[in-house]
Amino acid sequence: MFARSLLLLSLLAGAVTAAPQAVQALRSGPQAAALAGPPAELGTSHPEAHADAPVLAPAAAAAPDAPCPEGMALVEGEYCPSLGHRCLRELDGPGDRCAEYDETPICKGKPERKRYCIDRYEYPNLAGVKPVVMVDWLEAKAACDTEGKRLCTGSEWTLACEGAERLPYPYGVSRDAGACNIDRPHPEPDLEAFGHPREVSAEVARLDQRVASGQMNRCESPYGVHDMTGNVDEWVVNERHFEAPAEGQEAPYVSGLKGGYWGPVRDRCRPTTTFHNEWFRFYQVGFRCCDEAR
Repeated sequence: MFARSLLLLSLLAGAVTAAPQAVQALRSGPQAAALAGPPAELGTSHPEAHADAPVLAPAAAAAPDAPCPEGMALVEGEYCPSLGHRCLRELDGPGDRCAEYDETPICKGKPERKRYCIDRYEYPNLAGVKPVVMVDWLEAKAACDTEGKRLCTGSEWTLACEGAERLPYPYGVSRDAGACNIDRPHPEPDLEAFGHPREVSAEVARLDQRVASGQMNRCESPYGVHDMTGNVDEWVVNERHFEAPAEGQEAPYVSGLKGGYWGPVRDRCRPTTTFHNEWFRFYQVGFRCCDEAR
């Protein structure tokens, strides 16, 4: 709890992001003093934000017999290992984006029963606070471990997003830029700036279009989990890493990214980005944690 207290104090002090060298301290404990943006003014950061969005009200402590710790949602349901959605209408412009899907998905394979807990918000799991960015997979794992939690697996993250109805988006079958922080245009990143400690923070701030967790109050999954698509990409454990690779091929990275970020990208529940290694960090990459249900 001491390490988390240090992080929250730095958040409230208004730290923005750290140079890559500075975040190495997270490997010995997630004192991520400079990894998250300052608390945002609710209702002002996005034209579609709602004034009645969640605020920093203290959460009630979880009951001793509650299945999940405070601040986490219980997910209990059947995960489909191979799911197909038929796109009825694609969006013009960049990215593999579908405006509307058929309401009936196609599940292949035997569904797997799951029961676990997941953070309601992106780390640091606080309504009204912008999520952490510029953190790699190893640092995200260490932060969850310090809290007595763990990184979610890709299948856990997916089930928490799509719900029992296996929705393509956490809010339904039709893409809605007013529901989640998605489809926002942004300038191209200056990749050279990310290699210079004196320039990286300014470049991240220039690109940053996060909103505070819970601000987009319709961006909520059927299980009550917020901001799962858009806002920031989220690290997960890529379960394909543990499968035997095909002959002549290497195993994929254990690091995966889910949900997409605020830009014009897929921003759906099911896809996973798997070509970034465990040391990758970028201006739109964050995470959330999972835990076992009691």
